[in-house]
Amino acid sequence: MKKEALFLIFLGIFTILAISFYFSREKNSFSSNQELKGIVLFYGIGCPHCGRVEEFIKESKIKEKIAFSEKEVYFNRDNARKLMEVAKKCGFNENEVGVPFLWDGENQKCIVGDEPIINFFKQRLNL
Repeated sequence: MKKEALFLIFLGIFTILAISFYFSREKNSFSSNQELKGIVLFYGIGCPHCGRVEEFIKESKIKEKIAFSEKEVYFNRDNARKLMEVAKKCGFNENEVGVPFLWDGENQKCIVGDEPIINFFKQRLNL
């Protein structure tokens, strides 16, 4: 009886883990068929260049003028993986990718570095 109960418990746990793994991969998959739309700013907490971009965004009230999403990559593996996949679309190797990194989904363009990203927003808003 105890062996059967342990087996059923083990089978239940395994089933739950397998189902949750399947759905987490499905939900987080980012394939070439699934494009990031719009503008996405990838950043890292504590990154000084990212801080400079964030300061510009706040001072210029960019979020009130342009819709874009932000994804932190130092502590979020899914976001880091998405960054790498987007960077590959632009021809970057893994060791060439850093933050801040901006993906312009509308134009399928990658922009890297604080000054180029700040200039992107300035040009978009004619500042």
